[in-house]
Amino acid sequence: MTESPNHPQSPASLGQAPAPPRPGTIEGAFWAFIAAPVIGLIGGLLIFADRDRIAAGLRDTDRQRGGNLTDAQLDQVVTVTMITAVVIAVVIAGLYLLFAFKLRAGRNWARIVLTVLAALQLLSVLTGQSTIGGYVAVLAAVVGVVLSFTGPSNAFFAAAKGQR
Repeated sequence: MTESPNHPQSPASLGQAPAPPRPGTIEGAFWAFIAAPVIGLIGGLLIFADRDRIAAGLRDTDRQRGGNLTDAQLDQVVTVTMITAVVIAVVIAGLYLLFAFKLRAGRNWARIVLTVLAALQLLSVLTGQSTIGGYVAVLAAVVGVVLSFTGPSNAFFAAAKGQR
């Protein structure tokens, strides 16, 4: 029987081993790594509600340094700061999502990258000011890391590597 575009051959018929079964720990890690950036994005968008507090803090800082900025310049600085924060949150969320899907597909390098990102996120929360959303996002990322390094997860990554 010949292969047609409507009926591609299965991996088994091509001599490839089927994908290893994905354990629940990988599914849990995947969803934890999905939750972390979603929570982070929500926090990033909530920054717009703090515009007045951010502006007041910048005005106080400017006055302590001699007060060289006008109100219009301070408003521009606040706007640029807020937009930059949201853009950074979106980029980080996109990377988290990409790596979470790669983790789910059995890519060990994605597990390592997500572990590094979670460690950096944890350091950021521990060394700076954070919101409850920041703490929850870090907690989700840490749960994802722990789940991705359990015994069933390690076996999944080994089987996935052996398949390639």
